[in-house]
Amino acid sequence: MLGWLVGNFAPAAADRFFMFRLIGPRPTFPADATPAEYAVMQQHVAYWTELLHKGTAILFGPVAEPTGVWGLGVMRVSSPEEAQSLAANDPTVKSGMGFRLEAHPMLNAVTRS
Repeated sequence: MLGWLVGNFAPAAADRFFMFRLIGPRPTFPADATPAEYAVMQQHVAYWTELLHKGTAILFGPVAEPTGVWGLGVMRVSSPEEAQSLAANDPTVKSGMGFRLEAHPMLNAVTRS
């Protein structure tokens, strides 16, 4: 079903949008982050800031949900493979510290030109 929805409602291949959700290594993160985790998060912010300056990242930042904090990002990419590559190369994912970065295709997006 998702494949049909993406195929029928997704933007053109040149303008695909993905929502990224960064999940910390434990529910209490970032309140009890270690110095090493803070260092990785600084690298993560630098990575996303670079993508923002390139125009790939549209926005990013932490979300304060009652069940815990998680990171939100929206990126404009040319393919699902590019989205997966961006997620795999995020410093938090590469750190091996238990962070998870999910990438979900948006069916459509309304943006400013």
